Amino acid sequence: MLTFLSITIMVMDHRQQHMESVRSVLTTAIYPIQYLINLPPGIGEWLSESLSSRQTLIDQNNSLRAQQFLYATQLQKLDSIAAENMRLRALLDSSIDVSDKILIAELLSVDMKPFTQQVVISKGSRNDVYRGQPILDASGILGQVVHVSPFNSTAMLITDPSHALPVQVNRSGQRAIAMGTGETNRLALPHLPNNADIEVGDLLVTSGLGGRFPPGYPAARVTMVTRNPGQPFAVVQAEPTGKLESTREVLLVWHNPPTASDDTPDTVVDTVQHDAGETTP
Repeated sequence: MLTFLSITIMVMDHRQQHMESVRSVLTTAIYPIQYLINLPPGIGEWLSESLSSRQTLIDQNNSLRAQQFLYATQLQKLDSIAAENMRLRALLDSSIDVSDKILIAELLSVDMKPFTQQVVISKGSRNDVYRGQPILDASGILGQVVHVSPFNSTAMLITDPSHALPVQVNRSGQRAIAMGTGETNRLALPHLPNNADIEVGDLLVTSGLGGRFPPGYPAARVTMVTRNPGQPFAVVQAEPTGKLESTREVLLVWHNPPTASDDTPDTVVDTVQHDAGETTP
């Protein structure tokens, strides 16, 4: 009986849709129950996707940070290489007028004490470096080699108190001796008479006297000239053109290599002053 009744209701509903409203009410009534039944699996899937997405983002973020650090490091290296390339080009450009053998060396250490201003360079006797050999950078004369070992050498800077450099005023040809003062930005030019043709701003170049330094290379620029009528000599100071405090590479020049009978750099002050004795008329 119930079976027949059910079949009858199904046929009538299929043809005339009498049960549609009842079905809608029942579906609405049981929706919260269906939602609660399906909620645990949905929450689990959402949590799984969220955690997975968060971990993926963390991994991607870490990977991008590592790549950024690597690229930043490489960029710094490229900047350093570019700067070094510019310095080397400047050094090579500065050697155009030098017809003798040249060699680029790196600075290994720097000693800038007030009474000893020296540097250690990366070339030695196996590179034919010799005592008294001049060193310079792209801006001018730096000093000369005073000690040579097989793999490195020690050079005295022109600002060392025991160093003297024969120079001349590029504008007038006035000769002088540039003495080191122990300060990296100051040279003294002693024994210049008050009527010497030298002014502030004049460029001092190597004169070539003594044969130790190649002539015509920038050495310093005059920063002070004080003439006191009551004194026989003017007080003249100059600033080296070479980048003594910042240079990283130097240029070694083979200019008149000495023979065994030549003086060593230990007597450079006396030798230079004797060779340039006509500076003070």
